[in-house]
Amino acid sequence: MQSLVSQPARRLAWRRHAAAASLVALVALTGCVVAPVQPRFVGEVVRVAPPPAQVELIGVAPTPGDVWISGYWGWAGGQHVWVGGRWETPRAGYYWEPHVWVHTGIGWHLREGHWARR
Repeated sequence: MQSLVSQPARRLAWRRHAAAASLVALVALTGCVVAPVQPRFVGEVVRVAPPPAQVELIGVAPTPGDVWISGYWGWAGGQHVWVGGRWETPRAGYYWEPHVWVHTGIGWHLREGHWARR
């Protein structure tokens, strides 16, 4: 018994299905693009550079494996205010990016400390 659909018509239908599947896969994968994390600036632009970091006495970690998160100069009430360090349990696959003051053309911005993926 002979097929009702010719060989060239079957090839054309297969190519259309393959093209449609490729297009669907391409559209799905474009949603998987991960944009790089931009620095997060907190608060206002500060005209005065932060003072040198304070010396902190670091005791024994409360739990084995905890990491020390150093203190930093924050900004409150129109002046730099010291925020003391602390112990934290690290997240698996992450490392701590410390708080840092970044100087730009218009002043100083505080970039928040955060856990970043390795």
